[in-house]
Amino acid sequence: MIKAVIIDDEPAMQQVNSQLLSEYFPAIKLAGIADCIEEGAKLILKESPDLVLLDIELKDGTGFQLLHKLKPYDFKVVFITGFHSFAIKAIKFSALDYIVKPVNETEFQQAIQRAVELIEKKENSDAQLNVLMTSLQNENKSKKLVLRTAESLHVVDVADIYYCKSDNSYTTFYFRDNEKILVSKSLKDYENLLSDYGFYRAHQSYLVNLNHIKKVDKSDGGFIIMKNKKEVPVSMRQMKKLISLLSQL
Repeated sequence: MIKAVIIDDEPAMQQVNSQLLSEYFPAIKLAGIADCIEEGAKLILKESPDLVLLDIELKDGTGFQLLHKLKPYDFKVVFITGFHSFAIKAIKFSALDYIVKPVNETEFQQAIQRAVELIEKKENSDAQLNVLMTSLQNENKSKKLVLRTAESLHVVDVADIYYCKSDNSYTTFYFRDNEKILVSKSLKDYENLLSDYGFYRAHQSYLVNLNHIKKVDKSDGGFIIMKNKKEVPVSMRQMKKLISLLSQL
């Protein structure tokens, strides 16, 4: 049986999450509830849960401060957060799950179900949580991104990504040495995530790292030559904006 704990400082949220767990996941045993960092850490150490539902903003600090006390991480975490939380982008970079308040039942079910599947596969979350913690501490240093494939997790430097290509609901990442990684998320998801890090949607099917563009050719409808000599198409309506962005580098 999977064992879970809830760490949240709002009694109403404690009740909602407890009820949803009981209703949709009766096989999960709720081993306890805590409302602060100190009690949450004690609860996790005592119960050794498989799953932690962790509020980011607690009354005595943050859920991340709690995690600092508990390395290595031998449990799955589903974060609970407000819509405008400072940490949402960092959580997405780490390919971790989160639930936005007020809790939507469908999103709750999806997040917990993904966690259950990973627990059953005995997949370790240590790498993802380490990426998250490093990202929060070192915002100005090299940004890491976790890419989940069917077989494994890849922790990559964002700066090493040359471009991304869409294939329906999948995205292929291409790197300096022509290595590629296929993940089951849409290009739109990564456009939103990477737009602040020098990436531009040059074409409906391509997201490019502006720092790895070698040349822009306006002939034959327009295309980009990347530093690894790969050619990427540019849509006519994006050409002017692309030239403008490159001139600002």
